[in-house]
Amino acid sequence: MSFWDYVSSRREQLWIETWMHASAVFQYMVIATPIGVVVAIATYRGALASRIAIGTTATILIIPSFALLGLPIPLLGLGVAPTVVALVPYALLRIVRNAIVGLAGVDPQLVDAARGIGMNRAMILLRVELPLAWPALLTGIRMSTRMIMGIAAISAFVSGPGLGNEIFTGLARLGSENAINAAWAGTLGVVVSALLFDAAYVLLGRLTVSRGIRD
Repeated sequence: MSFWDYVSSRREQLWIETWMHASAVFQYMVIATPIGVVVAIATYRGALASRIAIGTTATILIIPSFALLGLPIPLLGLGVAPTVVALVPYALLRIVRNAIVGLAGVDPQLVDAARGIGMNRAMILLRVELPLAWPALLTGIRMSTRMIMGIAAISAFVSGPGLGNEIFTGLARLGSENAINAAWAGTLGVVVSALLFDAAYVLLGRLTVSRGIRD
């Protein structure tokens, strides 16, 4: 059976797996983004605190993904829970680092001007600093999503959702009929999903970043 015949014969299953994969990645990022932003807000004013936050989240990336997925199994079992515990920390580094860079890079004169017209600390953060840091933060979210999209395929190791099941099934049956087709279908599904997410982030940037900041 050719690759396209295989895809055609399993299009409904592949669509479901693609949807589950993309949905899972979206949920991981929805969890990771506010955590990363809160960490950045709490640390960006201090050089030492910023280095500790970035260093800690960077250290997480050293842990092999298979280990990080497998370690929670005794407590959480198989499925979505260990996948969330593993992949959310992986997404934090670029979000935290870019948010810190964006917040720390806001012109102090703008902050002083906002303070001069009566804004308190919370108002300055919400109305001045975070909007100006948004392009850098969005870039961090975009980069994290690319990485998590690929790593999420490994979640099939712990019965996680998505296209990893197609890839693992194909690799486990190498030499049998359609094994390579299954692996390729899962891999290409991940690539296409990542490109669609990337396009969505580009559009979001166009819609939410003012032309003056963008240019």
